Parts: sequence; C-alpha cells; structure tokens
Amino acid sequence: MKKLIIASTSTLHGGSYLEYLLPALQQHFSGCGSLIFIPYARPGGMSHDDYTARAAAFFTKLNITVKGIHEFEDPAAALTDAQAVFTGGGNTFLLVSQLYKNGVMTALQDAISRGVPYLGSSAGSNICGLTMQTTNDMPIIYPPSFRTLGAVPFNLNPHYLDPQEGSTHMGETRETRIKEFHQFNTQPVLGLREGSWLDVSGNTVLLKGDLPARLFRHGKEPEELEAGTDISWLK
Repeated sequence: MKKLIIASTSTLHGGSYLEYLLPALQQHFSGCGSLIFIPYARPGGMSHDDYTARAAAFFTKLNITVKGIHEFEDPAAALTDAQAVFTGGGNTFLLVSQLYKNGVMTALQDAISRGVPYLGSSAGSNICGLTMQTTNDMPIIYPPSFRTLGAVPFNLNPHYLDPQEGSTHMGETRETRIKEFHQFNTQPVLGLREGSWLDVSGNTVLLKGDLPARLFRHGKEPEELEAGTDISWLK
C-alpha cells in the first residue's frame, strides 16, 4: 500500500528545515530506523554530501539514520532493502536526469508500490505526479523523459503562488503557465501553496496543512480545495 507525504516545501518562512512537518513525519516514519536520501536535485548547486548531511541532522530527531543514495555502488539496488526514502528539493530537471541516469526512477516506483514510506519536498514532490512538466524550475539539463513516478494520477505545482494585488511584475503568473500547459496536456494540476502537503495512503489522497490548494483541470475554471479535502477522486 502506497504511503507518501508530498510536501510543497521543506522549509517555511522563518522556520527550520522540515520542522513544520515534524508531527506528521513522526507518524509517517514510525518504525523506521534508517532512510535513504536522494540529493540529486542539489539546491543552489550544493554537494550531495552536504545536502545529505542537512537531511541527516533533521532525522536525528526521529532516531532515524540517513545515507545518501549516491553513497551506494548500485543506487537502484539500494532501494530494494530501503526502510524509507526522502527525495529533497532543488532543480527538477537535474533530479529527473539523475534518476534516469542512475536507473533509480523505476526502482523508486517499485519501492513506493511496495509501501516503503516516501517523503518528497519541492522537486521531490514534483516527481510524484505523472510528469515533471509543471515544475517552476529552469531547464539547466535535458532529462531523457519528462515522465515521472506517477504515484498520484495528476501533476503537481509545488510552491504555487497567487498573483499579488498591486504587483508591477509583468511576467506570467503560475496560473497562466498552468493554463499554457493545458493547451497541450489534459491531466489535472494541483497547485500546492507553501506549508501544504498531500498525505497518500493506498488510493486515499488527503490535502493537509493550513492553506487551500488550487486545482486546475483541462477545460474548466480553476477551483480552491480546502485543507482536509479528500481528493482521491482526482484523475
């Protein structure tokens, strides 16, 4: 049975790394003594080792030891025995490229389908959808495919931002970009605002956090989904 937390972000403004998710993660990773961290997205270009150390420092609070997937000679095989997995944020193009290059995409899909508890934040959440095409990131590298894990039957837009009244910014809004996506694609897109996450248990998908999410469906007007909504029907 699938067991995922798909979070818009790892860190809220003024907070510390993953702190706002601590109660949820205590329950999510209950019984896990170790975790494999996937640092491939490399936020700000930081090294795999430094990124893994950041994750490891947090998970000491849960008495969980962390090892980066880059430390294994065979990264895909390492997921066969994983007790838990966390994919951190950064650049989604880089993350997806590395997942394919190292043969990890399929292995990660298999681990999730076996019920290995998974946490994603930002780019690590974007890959939980059908494709990565609704990421906000720059295409700094070309992945072999835009297809991702398909752990939920729709696309995600982490860090979703609403237009700011009175803003002088002349660029496209997130809503505009997603509407552009729907000119060529039909799958729904869920915009996750900061501090929101999805709790996936089997085929049940619940919206958690303090803020509503914005749902975009092909040929329909966008709508707001309140926190606590069961969106298992969405596909």
